[in-house]
Amino acid sequence: MEINLFRLCSGLKIIGYFMILLVAAIISVSYYAIVVVTWGPELLRGGVHSFLAFFIIVMFHILLVMLLWSYFMVVFKDPGSVPENWKPLIEEENLEAGSSLTLSENIEPEAFTSTQSSDGRERRPQVGYCSRCQNGKPPRCHHCSVCQRCVLKMDHHCVWVVNCVGARNYKFFLLFLLYTFLETTMDTLVLLPNFIHFFSEATDHSESPGNLAVIFLTFVLNLAFALSLLCFVVMHASLLSSNTTTVEVHEKRGAIRWKYDLGRKKNFEQVFGTKKALWLLPLFSKEDLDNVPALRGLEFPTLSDTEA
Repeated sequence: MEINLFRLCSGLKIIGYFMILLVAAIISVSYYAIVVVTWGPELLRGGVHSFLAFFIIVMFHILLVMLLWSYFMVVFKDPGSVPENWKPLIEEENLEAGSSLTLSENIEPEAFTSTQSSDGRERRPQVGYCSRCQNGKPPRCHHCSVCQRCVLKMDHHCVWVVNCVGARNYKFFLLFLLYTFLETTMDTLVLLPNFIHFFSEATDHSESPGNLAVIFLTFVLNLAFALSLLCFVVMHASLLSSNTTTVEVHEKRGAIRWKYDLGRKKNFEQVFGTKKALWLLPLFSKEDLDNVPALRGLEFPTLSDTEA
């Protein structure tokens, strides 16, 4: 019997829904352990303990709100798909009127290639053709076997969010990683004293076994997530600084100079926009959406453009 591998890939969506429930469960356990069991009661003690508890609970809720806001934006925001019957624009250098011509309908899919000048530098981004979608592929676009479509500037399909990470939600994904790392790190630190006294409290029966088990479980989970997320944060920070996606890492290895690397500042603005006030919020300004082509996912400036 022939096995359809792409159908098996589509089954990852079902696993993703369980991941969402797992995220909700971890957040609930952490909330109970920190706010209800450990630091909430400290508010009633007065003095320094109350001030510290108030600060910790406020920071916990701020990071939690930002984490959930970013998470739901990644889950529900379309990463960007190729418009139906999309074809690239060919800019005619000899037209002074500023008009442009599109590829004609009878051009074969193989013609969706880049053109180069005599010095070998690319004049316009390379485009391709997807035989599964029967449509053109803009630069940096890849077909997702799970979503069964081409995704603009696809980074990867994330099981944790049941969605692809692409041009239009990559910022939200990075913020989700950042705020989750900060939240789990803070949770680990504020539960560390309780974890250290875990065994003595268990021996003295000074707290209920249920609360001790919750504190122990919460500390271990948050520590594990904080360490693993640190690796992802560092990795994606490196990719962001060089304007590279996860699926482009192999392609970049064969290039002397990565054509999309325009410098850290411009690379950052292609993902987070130019409005500094919104950099830490899972939002884009209308001005950035209108003026930064990379946020739309169909056009990306290259080194040849900036050097021209």
